[in-house]
Amino acid sequence: MMKPAIELQDRGEAFYFIANYHSMTSLFEAEQRRRNSLDVALDFLACGLDPNKSVFFKQSDVPEVTELTWLLTTVTPMGLLERATSYKDKIAKGISPNHGLFAYPC
Repeated sequence: MMKPAIELQDRGEAFYFIANYHSMTSLFEAEQRRRNSLDVALDFLACGLDPNKSVFFKQSDVPEVTELTWLLTTVTPMGLLERATSYKDKIAKGISPNHGLFAYPC
């Protein structure tokens, strides 16, 4: 995933982010999330991402991410969320998913 994505930084504006909010659907330890975020950042840099050519950020650095998510959840039909693959997979395995996983498509 990283190689083709990083190659795009030489073709125009490129934006990359670390989906640390997404990790909250299954990872509940804050320290581990911080370590994982740092590791992902280091991987991107090691693979050639140039911060001088692109924008690189964590979801949690942009408060508008949560605001937009809330707005999208208010107009997203429940049936659409109930058909999400990750949600259905957890249910099929007898795992009780949390709201973060349920609402993730938003």
